[in-house]
Amino acid sequence: MKGEPGADDTPGAGGVPGGPGASTAEAAPDETGGDGGPGGGGLQNGLKQRHMSMIALGGVIGAGLFVGSGVIIGETGPAVIISFLLAGLLAILVMRMLGEMAVARPAVGSFYAYARLALGSWGGFTIGWLYWYFWVNVVALEAVTGATIIHAWLPGIDLWVISLVLMLLLTAVNMFSVKSFGEFEYWFAALKVGAISVFLVVGLVFLVGLWPGAHADASNLTAHGGFAPEGIGPILTSVIPAVGFFTGAEIAALAAAESKEPRKAVARATHSVVLRVLLFYVGSIILIVAIVPWNDGSVEQGPYVAALKNIGIPAADTVMNAIILVAVLSALNAGLYSASRIVFALTRNGDAPKGLTKLSGNGVPRRAILLATVLGYVSVIFAYVSPDTVFSFIVHSYGAVALFVYLLVALSQLRLRRTLEREDPGALTLKMWGFPYLSWFTVGAMAVVILAMAFLPATRADFLASALTLVVVLCGYLVRRRRNGTGDLADGMPGPSPEPNRGDAAV
Repeated sequence: MKGEPGADDTPGAGGVPGGPGASTAEAAPDETGGDGGPGGGGLQNGLKQRHMSMIALGGVIGAGLFVGSGVIIGETGPAVIISFLLAGLLAILVMRMLGEMAVARPAVGSFYAYARLALGSWGGFTIGWLYWYFWVNVVALEAVTGATIIHAWLPGIDLWVISLVLMLLLTAVNMFSVKSFGEFEYWFAALKVGAISVFLVVGLVFLVGLWPGAHADASNLTAHGGFAPEGIGPILTSVIPAVGFFTGAEIAALAAAESKEPRKAVARATHSVVLRVLLFYVGSIILIVAIVPWNDGSVEQGPYVAALKNIGIPAADTVMNAIILVAVLSALNAGLYSASRIVFALTRNGDAPKGLTKLSGNGVPRRAILLATVLGYVSVIFAYVSPDTVFSFIVHSYGAVALFVYLLVALSQLRLRRTLEREDPGALTLKMWGFPYLSWFTVGAMAVVILAMAFLPATRADFLASALTLVVVLCGYLVRRRRNGTGDLADGMPGPSPEPNRGDAAV
């Protein structure tokens, strides 16, 4: 063994695992355990190719698309199409960068492992815990959102009871096995993809005049104050929330460690993200602003419902609420999975309590899953006890966290690419386009978006609360470093993640 889980970060001499002389080829073994073998550190390869394909396809379709997009349509007008294109471009570039690293070095924890290799232990610790915090917040918010939808159908049941039931149900799904997570996410994603696909077909048929009683008309794109009625500013500011809608595309890279063919799974996910962004997001937004006037009050309440009602679909409210509920449950399911797996990866280098490494007999990190639910249960309580203070802070405190994570992913790719080119060029079978220019463009664009959040009144609260979250995580790293009595990893590429001690990982 090159190291034990939880080993410290003390730099070694050249050629010693962990030292500056260790090459990336040695330092980043395929931690997935190889094709068809057990997952890294005892995780099981329970995700099939169909699971991975649908997780990749549906991971980016969240409740934000169905509900939140209406708000930025109302603030921007038809030119919101450009906002989604710009945000989608950033998501595509980040996913391509992540895909390059994941195909070259499949690893448990995905971007956590790459940030640790490229930026040092502080980078891995920071990106790992930020990503965990992002998803446990998603778990909390989606539990409340899902309960609100169900409460409208079952008003006799208290909201907190419904939230609790949803949390317990999907916690049980994740606790059982990774295959059960994959099956639930497969069908959730299939329903979301199916719903969006039907909307695209029906909307296009209506727009070109082939729907009964309809005639070809796209005048709403310019008829109500022009294509950009609010000017250029809102187009740029709307990129900020739009970027958040795309978060989830990276789950396929995280889940690859528990699939039989991790490299193939990540490559497919990377290639498909372009289609998902252009077709599902941009395509559906184009149809909405073409079918319904952008300044119609119903758009902000629910853009897809407004479009379906305009087309003449009966019971549009009920149909869309059912689809939104599926999207909410999917996000809840994915949030529990993502948060637990990133914490499991953090334990491998002592960045999280070693007790969270323990797995069930079927390779599920149950302690890590339970940890991911804690904030969810707390937030559900505060959503009803203190909605305007504590819960409000929780909502704001992760607004920019996904952007911080994506920025660290981009910085990691810039450094790892140079090292791979020098030491293991054969591993670069999937490459970032236009390297290094597009990589630096992505870094710069993400930095601009984050800075814009700090200066724009509408997003300043999110930025400040998220910045406080970042400071807390960095302080946590300093405490961890001082307690271990070690400095950061040496300059240059850090050493390897320890080989998994499968005996320690199993219960």
